[in-house]
Amino acid sequence: MTRSKLAWQSKLVLLLVLPWTAVQVVLLAQDWFARDARVAAWVLGLSAALGLLAWVARAGTPAAAATGAVITASMMFATSGEPFAAWRTALIPVLVLLVITTAATRYGRARKERLGTAETRDGRVAAQVAANLGIAALAASRIVQMGMGDGLALTYSPALPLFTVALAALAEAAADTVSSEIGQVLGGWPVMLTTLRRVETGTDGAISLAGTAAGVLAAGIVSAAGTMALGGGAAMLAVSWAAGVFGLFFDSLLGATLERRGWLNNDAVNFLSAASAAAFAAVMMAAGFHWNWPA
Repeated sequence: MTRSKLAWQSKLVLLLVLPWTAVQVVLLAQDWFARDARVAAWVLGLSAALGLLAWVARAGTPAAAATGAVITASMMFATSGEPFAAWRTALIPVLVLLVITTAATRYGRARKERLGTAETRDGRVAAQVAANLGIAALAASRIVQMGMGDGLALTYSPALPLFTVALAALAEAAADTVSSEIGQVLGGWPVMLTTLRRVETGTDGAISLAGTAAGVLAAGIVSAAGTMALGGGAAMLAVSWAAGVFGLFFDSLLGATLERRGWLNNDAVNFLSAASAAAFAAVMMAAGFHWNWPA
């Protein structure tokens, strides 16, 4: 089965993420305009600016930039409170994610072009953005649902487990992209995760020491940025970072098995890997890692 025959999976990921997230943004914007118009204006303006930045930097197509802006807005609304401060919302980890993944994608581009693994000059498409950020967006949407009883806006608290779940998904997205992009340049001969045998660079499911180390570091950077911005404690940092690393290896496992067999395409793998990171974070918190969260 060719990759083109699996394009429906990319469309499905986009359909699962974008319409619901967009509706939440519209409803929340209306709610915040009624409560405090400044918050709505800042969230929508900064999200749009981030999308424009991604497009100008050629990190994504116009559709991808718009998708990223909608997802960012949904997460910013979910983490906004009063008094409002943009640097104390999900804007920060999303911005850090954009910067480090764009830098990693451009690093060693000449070598990647020779290998035939480089991203297109126009950057990522909308389905790729939804696959990487969609789980975080859906977690934010769930937070919105929790506040619907007394109005759409739910007072933000770092003690709410879903914020760590969303951050874990962002950490995994950073880890996966950076690991792959850096590994192609500095990783040398990668090995297949399931067999530990050497394979060609760019093979689905392959890992390298340099790429893995870069991915672990990227997950830590996004987790730290998110923890500081959202006012979380050591538990938020530890859980989201560990979950992001778990998702990184789960991504390689899916790549080495289901993707190589032609059952999943890369967007589906990325979406499921972010979901695995979110699930891992939820399990860790259920096991007691949330006990030391700040009140």
